[in-house]
Amino acid sequence: MNFLRNSYPALALVGLLILGFVIIKLFGSAETGRVATEALIRLVFAVGLYVFSGNSGIVSFGHMSFVAIAAYATTWQTCCAMLKPITMPGLPPFLKDQTYSLLGSALTSVALAGIVAFIVGLILMRLASLSASIATLALLFIVNTVYGNWTTVTMGNSTIVGLPVYVNLEVALAAAIVAICLAYAYQVSAWGLKLRATREDEVAAKASGVSLYWPRVIAFTLSGVMAGGAGVLFAHFTGTVSIGSFFLSHTFLIVAMIVVGGMRSLAGTVVGVTLISLVIDIFRRAEAGVSFGTLDLGIPPGSQEMILALSMLVILVFRKEGIMCGKELVLPRALRGSQKASADSGSATAQ
Repeated sequence: MNFLRNSYPALALVGLLILGFVIIKLFGSAETGRVATEALIRLVFAVGLYVFSGNSGIVSFGHMSFVAIAAYATTWQTCCAMLKPITMPGLPPFLKDQTYSLLGSALTSVALAGIVAFIVGLILMRLASLSASIATLALLFIVNTVYGNWTTVTMGNSTIVGLPVYVNLEVALAAAIVAICLAYAYQVSAWGLKLRATREDEVAAKASGVSLYWPRVIAFTLSGVMAGGAGVLFAHFTGTVSIGSFFLSHTFLIVAMIVVGGMRSLAGTVVGVTLISLVIDIFRRAEAGVSFGTLDLGIPPGSQEMILALSMLVILVFRKEGIMCGKELVLPRALRGSQKASADSGSATAQ
């Protein structure tokens, strides 16, 4: 019962995801399944970003770089062997002339993103909070510029096609569950507690002997690994990779999701991704319009972004810390009462 109480915040989120998966499988269309798969991939990235930004209080705008690094890494390993020598002649022979297994390429791509995150973290985590946040944005611009101009390896700004598509709703759900469990395990670990201590009061944390540097580096690395996982999922969900997909628009969208839901809680991240993904899909369909006989109804193009921005503004005005206000899901009072009664009964029996 103690395990249930301690793990309930993560188990409840996993249970809600599984419930949504069952509902979509039973009643949803193929288009609904595709939208849900895309939302789960966003969730993997958002949870990864939460591991660092939510626990440290430093908003990172550079984690899309790790998504791009992993997406291109898995592309180099799994893309059609006949196309690579023509479209990407600058690749080393072991990549240009070989095609690797999907699992092996996924693991090595995620590992590469983690290694880069660790190296970058060693440099950037020495900066103060605001400076570190701006530096992560600089990292995003650097990666975008390098990959956008490295034509012999990345095809520059062109789109790479021909990737095997294996990410479906089931795969995305499994990845989201793993991401939530990893994030919660880190959150309740000693390193997570130390990092949140630095978030709440750096001076008090230093006075208590808590280092500001290594907890941030570890969180930055772990979040980079999880962002890399989202990059692999995205590449093998769409079957294409383009550096334009990993830049400011998607970065700000994910940051907006975790801010709206509540950056300081894992539940807030999940709620924010779910809510905004739902709003995006509703207004995307409304922009496409519906037909009633000879009458076509729809909202003007661009309304989706405007309504989404207004919705976020309203939420942040009335809920400054997001929808969840930094709180996690807790065990219902009735179950907590039964747990206490069972514990009292057990202690009485022992006496």
